[in-house]
Amino acid sequence: MRVLVVEDNALTRYTLRALLDKLGHEVVAEAETGEQAVEFFSTLKPDVVFLDLILPGKSGVEVLADLRAVDAKARVVVITAVDQEELDRRLSDTGVRAILRKPFSFEEFKTLMKSLA
Repeated sequence: MRVLVVEDNALTRYTLRALLDKLGHEVVAEAETGEQAVEFFSTLKPDVVFLDLILPGKSGVEVLADLRAVDAKARVVVITAVDQEELDRRLSDTGVRAILRKPFSFEEFKTLMKSLA
């Protein structure tokens, strides 16, 4: 799968890239801001977007709305340390494919990637 990683933390971006590479997926771009995310998504058309919720500038929720405006069927996995039922419900209502909680294990990540295939 071709993946766009949207995460402002360099270590988390590195970890996601390493895990995706290990599982045979291609990271087509890494965005540190919401604005970059929308630009990369529009031009590169990745299969999946890993989207952090807390970003500089636009929030992940705002970015999600922008991605949906470009492609209503965009496959988005939210990555967050925030554990809040109301937020989970709102994200599920927008069609988010999964919510990956930080910190996560390799096994959790591998299972998630299989579910997206």
